[in-house]
Amino acid sequence: MIFGVPVPRRSALPQSCWGALRVARPLLLVVAAAAALAAPVAASAQPSSHVSQPVATGSGGAVATVDGVASSRAIAALRDGGNAVDAAVTAAAVLGVTEPFSSGIGGGGFMVIRTADGAVRTIDSRETAPAGMHAQSFWENGAPLAFSAARYSGLSAGVPGTVAGWDEALERYGTFSLRRALRPAIEVAREGFVIDRTFFEQTQANAPWFDDLPASEALFLDPDGTPRDVGSVFRNPDLAKTYARIAKLGPKGFYRGAVAAAIADAVRAPAVAADADHVWRPGVMKVRDLKRYRALQRPPTRVSYRGLDVWGIGPPSSGGSTVGESLNLLSGFDLSGDRTRALHLSFDASRVAFADRGAWLADPAFFDVPLRGLLSSGFADERRALIDPSRAGSSPLAPGDPRPYDDEAGTSGEAAATLTRAGSTTHITTADAGGTVVSYTFTIESTGGNGMVVPGWGFLLNNELTDFDYGSTTHPNRVEAGKRPRSSMSPTIVTSAGSPRLALGSPGGSTIITTVLQLLVDTVDLDRSLPAAIAAPRATQRNTATTLAEPAFISSAEGQQLAARYGHALAPTGEIGAATGIAFLGDGTLQAAAEPARRGGGNAQVTTP
Repeated sequence: MIFGVPVPRRSALPQSCWGALRVARPLLLVVAAAAALAAPVAASAQPSSHVSQPVATGSGGAVATVDGVASSRAIAALRDGGNAVDAAVTAAAVLGVTEPFSSGIGGGGFMVIRTADGAVRTIDSRETAPAGMHAQSFWENGAPLAFSAARYSGLSAGVPGTVAGWDEALERYGTFSLRRALRPAIEVAREGFVIDRTFFEQTQANAPWFDDLPASEALFLDPDGTPRDVGSVFRNPDLAKTYARIAKLGPKGFYRGAVAAAIADAVRAPAVAADADHVWRPGVMKVRDLKRYRALQRPPTRVSYRGLDVWGIGPPSSGGSTVGESLNLLSGFDLSGDRTRALHLSFDASRVAFADRGAWLADPAFFDVPLRGLLSSGFADERRALIDPSRAGSSPLAPGDPRPYDDEAGTSGEAAATLTRAGSTTHITTADAGGTVVSYTFTIESTGGNGMVVPGWGFLLNNELTDFDYGSTTHPNRVEAGKRPRSSMSPTIVTSAGSPRLALGSPGGSTIITTVLQLLVDTVDLDRSLPAAIAAPRATQRNTATTLAEPAFISSAEGQQLAARYGHALAPTGEIGAATGIAFLGDGTLQAAAEPARRGGGNAQVTTP
């Protein structure tokens, strides 16, 4: 529809006419976007996905997500007797319906759980490379593919881990069955929700690729190839069917049988329209790759910072180690009082930590990651010498060698170019009255994943395998069969004398790490409230020549002072992250916080306001 006027279906037009419409489509999309964004949201009995409520304070339990429907269903789970793990999985399943371009069962993630007894545990549901992948799987004619060509293909899809991760979390730490946790998401998928601007814009960004694939086009686009209108109701009966199958059969309803076969078929033989204007390369995933998938329990990372314990996720994610190393570097400085100076030092700490991340982080099943060395005080003391308290450093920095501070010397690391793609992803934070806390980041990688909806089952596949250093055949993070690509996801829980103080995380590709670091510096060192820290403008330094920053950061007094006083080179970028978190204020009071504006605004709720 353009301005409410139907455009003929492809089948109703001669091929020559459809080709002309294809040429004109970018202009039509711009016009449609302007009309849709200006139009009021239609009244509907269905819930609106983005009801912004950035702060909620109260007791009993708390939830913060990017989405009002997901937060509401998670709060209902807590009120129905579920714990924080049950609420997190409930929210995640709903987000698979309402935030399909950022999350869902076609991807994977990492969960950090603080249980009621005070223990901290993590679950790795990161995707794996199929058995047929090798170091040059993304190469053609002697050279690696460009990112877009690698992404929009069957090659980029890793074996999804989300369903296994949900099941592992519920079985070990939850009280709900998988069937019960999926029930709200099945209802939302069947009955629908109202499309908002964020959903429209994310569809629009992928429309030129979605219309190559009949399954993706049918789910996300109107018959004329434009995004579904803001204010219209989006339903996904195929995803409801998939969830119902998993609810009935458990994980084997996804990793075996009809769904598994459909995933493998979609990857190995993409169903492409005859008039597609992109090349969709086949991948190599087989049903047996899905059948072999397992979510893993891993020990958390932990560093002590200003008397607090900061818990994160270890390899194959680089989040816990890079945030942890940055905090270890900053522990040698007093950051209180002067926020401009604190930001300067945190930028240069992340510059150093990203140099080390690029060389030493990979799947620990394939590379002996010197994690203890990276998180050691001795290595931090050595690397801190690179930080000048009075002047910004320069990039790129060479990596250090943490192996002398590790118990075991590993295989030599190799520096890699830091990837600066923002990525997508979503983050959920939950807590219950019994003391269980969950920080959970999960994703399908880029906004829209690899663009492929699995025909008949209603979910997008990930493009996580582009997180490998796929241009290298020697880097520790190179492509290998069965391997999990390095991630930047940084779900984080902060405790004080064993009691929870903060839980937080963010989407945003490699900017996740710097977003989490900025939130920790603001809340721990500068005594900002969590809502104020989340709302503040952001910048990200990842061992690059310039520090990318949101325009509001560049124009702020601190941004101007960073350039003038310390010599930081700031360059504008779009939104950085879309964080959520929970602060534990004492006396049983919880403060859930989400973005007030980024990604359309998030939604924070408590069980007892």
